[in-house]
Amino acid sequence: MLREAVHHAAHGSYAYPVGLDTLRITLRAARGDLQRAAVLYWDRYIHAPKYTVEMSIAAEDELFAYYQADVRLETKRFAYVFVLDDGRECLFYTEKGFFPDLRPDVQFQYPYIAAADLWEPPKWAQGAVIYQIFPERFANGDPANDPPGTEAWELPPTRTSFKGGDLKGIIQRFQHLVDLGVDVLYLTPIFASPSNHKYDTADYYQIDPHFGDAETVRELVALCHRHGIRIIFDAVFNHCGSEFFAFQDVLRKGAKSPYARWFNIEGFPVQTDPPNYETFAHQVATMPKLMTQHPEVKQYLFDVAVYWVREFGIDGWRLDVANEIDHQFWREFRQAVKAVNPEALIVGEVWHEASDWLRGDQFDSVMNYPLQQACYDFFAKGTIRARSFASRLAKVQVNHTHAVNLAMFNVLGSHDTERFLTSCGGEVRRLALAAAFQLTYEGSPMIYYGDEVGMVGLTDPDCRRGMVWDEEKQNRELLSWYKQLIALRRIHPVLRTGRTRTVWADSISNVYGFARFQEGEQVVVLLNNSSQEQLVNLGDIPWPLGTPKQVRDLLTGAKLKVGETALPPYGVRILT
Repeated sequence: MLREAVHHAAHGSYAYPVGLDTLRITLRAARGDLQRAAVLYWDRYIHAPKYTVEMSIAAEDELFAYYQADVRLETKRFAYVFVLDDGRECLFYTEKGFFPDLRPDVQFQYPYIAAADLWEPPKWAQGAVIYQIFPERFANGDPANDPPGTEAWELPPTRTSFKGGDLKGIIQRFQHLVDLGVDVLYLTPIFASPSNHKYDTADYYQIDPHFGDAETVRELVALCHRHGIRIIFDAVFNHCGSEFFAFQDVLRKGAKSPYARWFNIEGFPVQTDPPNYETFAHQVATMPKLMTQHPEVKQYLFDVAVYWVREFGIDGWRLDVANEIDHQFWREFRQAVKAVNPEALIVGEVWHEASDWLRGDQFDSVMNYPLQQACYDFFAKGTIRARSFASRLAKVQVNHTHAVNLAMFNVLGSHDTERFLTSCGGEVRRLALAAAFQLTYEGSPMIYYGDEVGMVGLTDPDCRRGMVWDEEKQNRELLSWYKQLIALRRIHPVLRTGRTRTVWADSISNVYGFARFQEGEQVVVLLNNSSQEQLVNLGDIPWPLGTPKQVRDLLTGAKLKVGETALPPYGVRILT
């Protein structure tokens, strides 16, 4: 047995409550090393094993297998050890190490399932379909508020160009969101700012006049809520814009400004070219970094966050550059926002592994860029094959609780990335395959405006083109595909909240398959990421709830025997 590969910790994603008396336990071992793994468990005050549960493999990456089991005790006080059998030796794995027989006082302990520890992101956000809009480029509903020098909608965008998109445009085109079937609208920043992207905030309490005003926001929020759609705003608290009142005061008064400590300034007078103060990224003079550990800065930003939730009824915040702000700020931020609306969603922009922010004390979710990068490599560029894709997904899955995974913002593209269709070399069938994965896999699929009609574009600023509204220029077949997949997600709750397990990953045929399952329902999704027809024997798939005798394809309605089935090039089967 490869003992150095075995790992468990009695906290985090390795041990967490999924009910008032039920604990979900995960064990890591070397891939292919164990024949069996089981949990022996008991009330931690009894001092002797009472129950045994066999563990099953929940996920695998290129090195490890992750075994999982749910254990239940009415007393809610857990002590447990693992029994591992690799066919050559059978060992007890405990908090104190490995033993051939069970010894006293070596057990792992989860002392008590406290009700407050049954944390999960808001139910409404788990598995929700999100639509991201870059307001300056979605629709121009009020030409009277256009910025000076507004360019033609169809012209290629530049970093400084304006197209005239506004909130009225979103309101006028709102039926598009309703017809698509989205659950959440996410807007990039809409507060007063001199730029087209608005990530350099000048006034956190004012809607940019080129977008509308407070009444326009109220109208949009009310429209969303009438249609059962939630709306979240983008908060830029890591930095402000150079026109922000506090920074302007520092420019005028220097060290005498009461706001001088709001920023990290190397010396006075303040210089902007090059900047002698800390900024967003590398010397971006127009985006001075805020010192969020400063009590006055904290309180100001908390007041901003609470104001828009309380006074306008928005349903949450997406937090820009969240990983460059200290954890304690986010803990207090969460308490402030949740005190006003416990169901408000808090989403961090973190491009890497983010489990430190997702323990229930900071964020509910993050932008799932590790998954996006796996999709980019597998579907768009073809630089990895099915087995590697499955491994990349497993790494993301095991880092979080199931409820957190359901709320992760699963992106294919965003305002910060190249359009996914462009990454696919313009091959619509590759995007369609990726969308099928995105809209059936666990998480909250986030659609970047226009992807559903086949928009293209290189990275920023080209990925921020004006939305294509001319139906003759839209890919209507692709749009229908998105609508069909979203409708399936609504009809079958298992695709929204079910657990997930990879059931097929063949790098030779490049077919990847996964199952979603809950409460007696299971759906298997097979994706043929190759230019050739591929055959899969449905009887060889390890269906989580047992192999059925017959299945139905949810895309076509066709009934299939559980035998060999063909997947066309870049084809999909969604089977129940």
